[in-house]
Amino acid sequence: MDRLLNVQQVAEVLGTGVRFPRRLIEERRITFVKVGRHVRIPESAVSAYVAEHTVQPVAVRRAALRRVA
Repeated sequence: MDRLLNVQQVAEVLGTGVRFPRRLIEERRITFVKVGRHVRIPESAVSAYVAEHTVQPVAVRRAALRRVA
């Protein structure tokens, strides 16, 4: 069973304010669970969101940089 986080906890994990996870929920961009009137987000959904939106660096050769500049 996955741990369910409230909006404040998700904001702390992501390093954002509470408005950002609430917007993710409103736009249905992250998986969430309704428990009565409360909204909870599984820890795995937060991890998946971070992994999906992680941008890998591009390796650039120094010679290519000199030609451009």
